[in-house]
Amino acid sequence: MDSRKKEISVVLADDHNVIRSGLRAMLEAEEGIRVIGEAADAPTAQKLVRDRRPDILVLYLQTPVAITACDVHGLREDGPQMAIPVLTMQSDPRRARELLRAGASGYVLKQAAERQLTEAIRAAAEGGSYIDPELGGQVAQLGADPIEALSERERELLRLLALGHTNREIGEKLYLSVRAVEVNRAKLLEKLGLETRPELVRFAIANGLVDAKRDGA
Repeated sequence: MDSRKKEISVVLADDHNVIRSGLRAMLEAEEGIRVIGEAADAPTAQKLVRDRRPDILVLYLQTPVAITACDVHGLREDGPQMAIPVLTMQSDPRRARELLRAGASGYVLKQAAERQLTEAIRAAAEGGSYIDPELGGQVAQLGADPIEALSERERELLRLLALGHTNREIGEKLYLSVRAVEVNRAKLLEKLGLETRPELVRFAIANGLVDAKRDGA
């Protein structure tokens, strides 16, 4: 998807009408973002995702049990073209890592939503991820393995790059423009401290993203 050429379509999911209304007003004041639906529960969100195919699903997470990593994974399966930034009041790096690994593309704290939610949406629309600056360093430090800090989409990008797919092929698989793939490839290599394809292939194999015998990497 090329957000420079078309609006970013967004669905909001939260069980409080007031919160959804506030988020809608905030986002619709932003150029290039259009809210195309609202959901008060998971079944409605799933139906909207399947029927309207939004670019972004914003999930407002209020309590630890409101949504699980399995829920995020399931929503990603309903809308493989879609990115899911999570908006929450939980300043919990372990929770952030859990949801990012399940397929969320962002983790934004509610108190910073006005400044950061649109940034997270725009990053997600280009295939990137966004973690609230308050938590970013803590999430990265949770595991010694650098792959722990990668989102599901970043790991898939890494896997496809290691397998030798072209930027165009990757864009088709991840629903991104070629330019977005190029930008995210550069960010990913910088994030991992890698420079060459052989280094990337070795990293992907070492972290179980690619099987040298099965995939022929």
